Amino acid sequence: MEDRGFHEECGIVGVFGHGNVVDLIYYALYALQHRGQEGAGIVVHNGTKTRVHRGLGLVSDIFTESQRRALNGRMGIGHNRYATTGKATKLRNVQPILVDYKGGKLAIAHNGNLTNAKELRRRMERAGSIFQTTTDSEIVLHLVARSKAPTLPERLLEAVDAVEGAMSCLVMNEKQIIGYRDPRGFRPLALGSYDGMHILASESCALDILGAHFIREIEPGEMIVLDADGIHSRMVRTGRQHSFCMFEQIYFSRPDSHVFGESVNAVRRELGRLLARRHPVDADVVIAVPDSSNSAALGYADESEIPFELGLIRNHYVGRTFIRPGQRSRVDAVRVKFNPVVEILEGRRIVVVDDSIVRGTTSRQLVRLLRKTGAKEVHFRVSSPAIQNPCYYGIDTPRKVELIRSRMRVEEICSYIGADSLGYLTTEDLRAAVKAPQSYCLACFTGEYPTSIPQEADPLVFDVD
Repeated sequence: MEDRGFHEECGIVGVFGHGNVVDLIYYALYALQHRGQEGAGIVVHNGTKTRVHRGLGLVSDIFTESQRRALNGRMGIGHNRYATTGKATKLRNVQPILVDYKGGKLAIAHNGNLTNAKELRRRMERAGSIFQTTTDSEIVLHLVARSKAPTLPERLLEAVDAVEGAMSCLVMNEKQIIGYRDPRGFRPLALGSYDGMHILASESCALDILGAHFIREIEPGEMIVLDADGIHSRMVRTGRQHSFCMFEQIYFSRPDSHVFGESVNAVRRELGRLLARRHPVDADVVIAVPDSSNSAALGYADESEIPFELGLIRNHYVGRTFIRPGQRSRVDAVRVKFNPVVEILEGRRIVVVDDSIVRGTTSRQLVRLLRKTGAKEVHFRVSSPAIQNPCYYGIDTPRKVELIRSRMRVEEICSYIGADSLGYLTTEDLRAAVKAPQSYCLACFTGEYPTSIPQEADPLVFDVD
């Protein structure tokens, strides 16, 4: 993704089982590392004690073997963080958040963003609530703690009735794990099973790494409870138009996952084929901006019958560029992230497929790099429409003025990045590539938001819970 300028979000996982589930949570978080690289945490309960370990950085660095041995629990939840609310470098904002309240221990891991978070927090603070973090996820904990309902599911139901926006979350006490997905279904949440245990995770790839069986996706508006008696499902908020995030298909989810009822890889391949039909060009080779654009580039190559080649090699040890908030550090990371393969590019007409252009900075640098390597022509193709609006539903987004398409025409963007031609998909193409075209949120392309956005709400700028 260009500039990695739209940044996801978070990954969540919960396991209710037997024995010690720590390693299951660890490997599931490892598979979901692409959803957040700023921090991670695990909370587990073993029947008598609740333990927590959280840290900044990558899952493999935070949860060393000795750290995992120190945790022990038959149930637990985990979280990978990329911040959209709350300072990214503050450990206290890393989830899961664990608190003590009148009902005992309570932990939450949240993927999404609450559009009415500022209003709710202000109201609670006036009533005397004290917040330990700056994340909107803590608001849900306060709402649960204040509820007078007799059970945790009922308390959570009261809480979610008060919030608006995107919310796929896991809540855990000493007896159960509750998964909830908001009625519009902005963010994915999957259910699986392994060796008699039940698992909830953001994507099916987290189940695959465990050898777990994918059962189904949690429905929008569904609350699912995992406890000693098994699985209990309840539809708690219905009647809303579904608003699945299209960028899960375009970029965020791993291509080996099944999200919103279909294969991510298959959708991206189709986006590439549609891109080739809409913007054909005479060229010698198709290359991807790895790795998120690989499937779309293969689709473009297949449809155009232009050979696909590995023209850019990504350094996987750099980490995703979006891990570093702030423009300066993102630019620094780009310089060491991609290396061109000279024998593939030199003297050739190149089609470069990327999944988006946000600010234009990285695309400009990539085109310069390809020309310096000897590419004869560089034709830039984007497997999404032009992004013109910020997101309010759990994606770290530049402000509208920072989005290059909000201030430049397509031909001006082409000139700015230095390409010989530039082509985007349309929103009609996006809808043609998925099974449920009316169920997706396209607000970042169209400006038509599926919920009302308070005037005080900010797009999520460099800082998901």
